[in-house]
Amino acid sequence: MLQGFPPVVTHDTHTLILGSFPGEASLAATQYYAHPRNQFWRLLGTVLDEPQLARLAYEERLRRMLAHGIGVWDVLAACRREGSLDVAIRDAQPNDFASLREYVPQLKRVCFNGKTAGRFATVIGAAGYETLVLPSSSPANAMLSFEQKLLAWHGVVG
Repeated sequence: MLQGFPPVVTHDTHTLILGSFPGEASLAATQYYAHPRNQFWRLLGTVLDEPQLARLAYEERLRRMLAHGIGVWDVLAACRREGSLDVAIRDAQPNDFASLREYVPQLKRVCFNGKTAGRFATVIGAAGYETLVLPSSSPANAMLSFEQKLLAWHGVVG
């Protein structure tokens, strides 16, 4: 079984971006969105008006993201998977979102990075959160250009 990462949040986090599960590059680096072709940090930096975000050291990226009230996590805590594609996920175990509510009382909006993560939007929305399914930042989502993805990603900031 592959194990995911803990949430990167603070008590002031108002928006959470959920991916499905870390890819191979991210698991190897123990960093969210570590694949060099994943557009997550570039998209987030653009919508936060921090265009240098993707070029900063990982810890600084996290610090700046959190300073904007945005956190990151995944819908899955563990799974079996060969490679990095979501379609290969087996034996998925979801993260415990109920416990997150106590730790992140300001959380209002949950954005899903891609359709696989977005399958949980209905459940999260029923818990009282505003939800938004975003186009995946993954390099596997090559059907949309960066600019097309960016249009939707502006919803992360409101």
